[in-house]
Amino acid sequence: MSVLDIVATAMIAMGLFFFLGGAIGILRFPDFYSRLHPAGKLDTMGQFAAMIGMAIYLLNDLSLGSVLTALKILLIVVFVFITSPTATHAIVDAGVRAGLAPWTKESREGRR
Repeated sequence: MSVLDIVATAMIAMGLFFFLGGAIGILRFPDFYSRLHPAGKLDTMGQFAAMIGMAIYLLNDLSLGSVLTALKILLIVVFVFITSPTATHAIVDAGVRAGLAPWTKESREGRR
């Protein structure tokens, strides 16, 4: 195994770790707004790490096809970094406009 293989494997594993953290956060947080935080942040970071790991793995073989594929992967990363925060903001704005109230400790105690 080369050093690039080890780095690529570590990056992909780190991406999976962030995806797992995001999934747990989506399941565990109490309301719409707080669930969007792990969906927006951790999924973007998991995608970044996993895709960079895949691009590094492809660069082991320095052929034109693998370099072009790695560049396409990097373009996908840039696209997701632009669209993910924008989409999260639009979803939160839609929730606010719909009148969805954020979770509070008092609203939780009132349901007992």
